[in-house]
Amino acid sequence: MGIIYADIELVNNDDLTLARKGFIDHDKVRRMTVTMLVGSGAYNLAINENIKLQLGLETLNTQVFELADGTLQKFEVVGPVEVRFKNRDTTTRAVLLPGHVEPLLGQIPMEDMDVVIFPREERLDVNPNSPLVPKKSLK
Repeated sequence: MGIIYADIELVNNDDLTLARKGFIDHDKVRRMTVTMLVGSGAYNLAINENIKLQLGLETLNTQVFELADGTLQKFEVVGPVEVRFKNRDTTTRAVLLPGHVEPLLGQIPMEDMDVVIFPREERLDVNPNSPLVPKKSLK
């Protein structure tokens, strides 16, 4: 399996709430499309400082995360951010990575959007078993 990337739209969820309530115009909602590494071994959405600044995301707290090499490191958690891919969306928090580190789409937002990785084609797509509406499990 090769490295898989996907174009993901990220939206400031606080801006979306303000727009829905009529406090700001919908065209003032901060959003951007980012080519993200699809990380089947990662859990969370991870963005870099540049993305945080462009979206105007707030720091919510600091948490300790285990890295791939087993070390523990503190990172800021920012958000909330709406994640959109094709006809799917979810709202989540994001781990803030330093500098211009490559952003990462992890398992939690992928599962909530009901998207799947096709390793042979090296692509991310909506679940072919539920192409119109995401299927979610409550168990």
